[in-house]
Amino acid sequence: MAARLCLGATATDTGGSIRQPAAFTGTVGIKPTYGRCSRWGIVAFASSLDQAGPITRTVRDAAIMLRSMAGHDPKDTTSVDAPVPDYEAAVGASVKGRRIGVPKEYRIDGMSAEIAALWDRGAAWLKDAGAEIVEISLPHTRYALPTYYIIAPAEASSNLARYDGVRYGCREQGRDVSEMYEKTRAAGFGPEVRRRIMIGTYVLSAGYYDAYYVRAQKVRSLIKRDFDEAFASGVDAVLTPATPSTAFAQGEKGSADPVEMYLNDVFTVTVNMAGLPGVAVPGGLAANGLPLGLQLIGKAFDEETLFSLAAAIERAAPKIELPQPWWREG
Repeated sequence: MAARLCLGATATDTGGSIRQPAAFTGTVGIKPTYGRCSRWGIVAFASSLDQAGPITRTVRDAAIMLRSMAGHDPKDTTSVDAPVPDYEAAVGASVKGRRIGVPKEYRIDGMSAEIAALWDRGAAWLKDAGAEIVEISLPHTRYALPTYYIIAPAEASSNLARYDGVRYGCREQGRDVSEMYEKTRAAGFGPEVRRRIMIGTYVLSAGYYDAYYVRAQKVRSLIKRDFDEAFASGVDAVLTPATPSTAFAQGEKGSADPVEMYLNDVFTVTVNMAGLPGVAVPGGLAANGLPLGLQLIGKAFDEETLFSLAAAIERAAPKIELPQPWWREG
């Protein structure tokens, strides 16, 4: 999308994999409400978190694509049978009187000054467009990352167990079935996937299931309740950063310490655990010349409000000047 090789792309988001790449590349990415889009044909990673959505260059394009993608699919029992609004009509709609929550818990220790300043600018842009900015509290945010990294690997270990070389996935030859399983799963999955499968198998094992997985599900309910209470208080959407930094170089994070990479999900995983829609929209460039993105979180099945607010930010934010197309001379 960022290279302008296509007009729109489909993607999946389990903990931020639509919104973070969009923020890193100056594109627009929306993770719809859980159940809004069919996931049929997608390799399941974490079934209670996975959701499909579009990545585009503009908010309007995202609205057009989502309207085409959304809807009930009898092949996916988690897809919701509900009317699909005209999302494009929401782009450009007035945001006057909308109440935008700014969660104090998202001002984490070590947040860069640039990200904090971008967040403040985003709030100012929405205020200038007529929205009201209010501080809110999402107290269980602090537990979001450890909770996510128990639930997601647990579901992944269950979902990916079928890729054993018998019916699904590649097959490596072995002297017997056990060796064939071992070689197949070692060859078929990369290091990070294998790591998550092992974590998930551990937290689901006898003696640890209650201590880890059951407890994580209880905390997940509390995280969702935080959002429910914020929206019940009259907040229409929540504004946060999309990522804690600009894009990092290939191999810069996670090679020595995987947790360093996991920390990048701090602003996005709560949305998946609560089943809510979230959109990343470009906010300009950092001092190093790389894009920065803002995130808007909405009520369940209220993507229309997100599109109207995202369009307001898009109009106000400085435009990202694209480099000379690499496929042309001069």
